[in-house]
Amino acid sequence: MKAILRRSRISPKKANLVAGMVRGKKVKDALDILKFMPKKGADVLYKVVQSAAANAVNNFKQSIDSLFITRILVTKGPTLKRGVPISRGRTHPILKRTCHITVEVGTTDGNVPQKPVSNTSKKKGKVSEEMAPQSPDSETSTSDTTATKKASKSTAVKKSVKAPVKKASTKSAK
Repeated sequence: MKAILRRSRISPKKANLVAGMVRGKKVKDALDILKFMPKKGADVLYKVVQSAAANAVNNFKQSIDSLFITRILVTKGPTLKRGVPISRGRTHPILKRTCHITVEVGTTDGNVPQKPVSNTSKKKGKVSEEMAPQSPDSETSTSDTTATKKASKSTAVKKSVKAPVKKASTKSAK
């Protein structure tokens, strides 16, 4: 149950500042906070949170009272590059930054219907870690093997480093 806004014309720093105010809150409380916050990012985030809540109500038949914000992710989008002309025919760059905003909502009781994972995309013969049965011994053995691999890599790197070669001075005799 999420909503994504891509290429929003607001800096990721400014959007993340507002997103931090409503992370983990109930959807109704978050909408109230965003409605009265005097920042540009609040208007943008208000629409995304409202859209995520509407997706949960319409698609998953959830009550808006039981919804809370599980995750808000603000990532960097493409930057629009413009310029301001200055003296001597030069320009100073102006970077108009954009961001992608992802809002995920969940319920407090944790009974959220999940989409089934298709097995067609997985390659045959490989077993994922989630699907393979794990025993308590397998966890310790995998951590031991990774530790030995890391140790052998670090020693191999140290051996391959050579001392810099001194260059012969090339002075031309005139």
